[in-house]
Amino acid sequence: GINAEYGEIPENAPTSCPGPTSNNAGKLDGCAGCPNQKLCSSGEFKSDNSPAVVKEHLIGVKNKILVLSGKGGVGKSTVTAEIARGLAMQDFSVGVLDVDVCGPSLSRIMGVNGEAVHKSSSGWSPVYTLDDIAVMSIDFLLSSEEDAVIWRGAKKNGMIKEFLCSVDWGDLDYLIIDTPPGTSDEHLAIVSLFKQSKVTGAVLVTTPQEVALSDVRKELNFCRKLKIPVIGLVENMSTYTCSKCQTKSQIFPATSGGGAALAASENIPMICSLPLDPLVGRSGDNGLSVLNEAPDSGISNEYRTLVDHVVKFCQP
Repeated sequence: GINAEYGEIPENAPTSCPGPTSNNAGKLDGCAGCPNQKLCSSGEFKSDNSPAVVKEHLIGVKNKILVLSGKGGVGKSTVTAEIARGLAMQDFSVGVLDVDVCGPSLSRIMGVNGEAVHKSSSGWSPVYTLDDIAVMSIDFLLSSEEDAVIWRGAKKNGMIKEFLCSVDWGDLDYLIIDTPPGTSDEHLAIVSLFKQSKVTGAVLVTTPQEVALSDVRKELNFCRKLKIPVIGLVENMSTYTCSKCQTKSQIFPATSGGGAALAASENIPMICSLPLDPLVGRSGDNGLSVLNEAPDSGISNEYRTLVDHVVKFCQP
């Protein structure tokens, strides 16, 4: 398929292909019959100065961290929120960007749902949490939390560009970016826009079962192909401990070895294993952090390990 955001010649293109960002894209005789001709000739993928604009606009942001998975429902948004809160507890200045345009959830998890953004001469002002974390999500631009966002790729990409170019992020130590499942429009838009300013690294999130791990392997290949450094792997919902009898159970059996086996086979760091804890769900629904609600719990200890690993990775 076409990966024209990066100026790459599609695998199914003829040998005479001028490239999707060329002025002759889709217009030469050799383009006739190519399945990508209509898309290339539309001019949608011609180079613009967006990466340079993003670089200039985010000049005060030291580290850009992606939270990825490939699989939905593994807890990326919760992991994003707790990384941000853990960093803020260490007195870092932190921003969180939700680029899951069609399924935003970070505003609720961060406790700022129902808020609205305001526009000034310096751009959109992000919404700030009680612990001074800057948050931006399409949720803040909708008239109702129940509104559905039914957009095609180009419009989603345009919205992400606005988030990066028009939000007044100011000076940040970390901008944590929560992404939707997969390796599609939103992911390509982010990496394309960061072409000049570079992504610091990506945290990959999985659950123990093979159906999740197989999608995470694809996300890992995505990172390698686009040269995104991998900070490490987080296994979420690894075990459940009964509050009555303290018996541990695997709700999602690690039939192929779980996150640890994946990390070992792919030679990436296995950062931590987060237990399945009902407190996480209750805290997220109420915009609270498990790090504050249960600071001495096993899951909070694991989250602190994750945050410390991110900080160490990002140190120059």
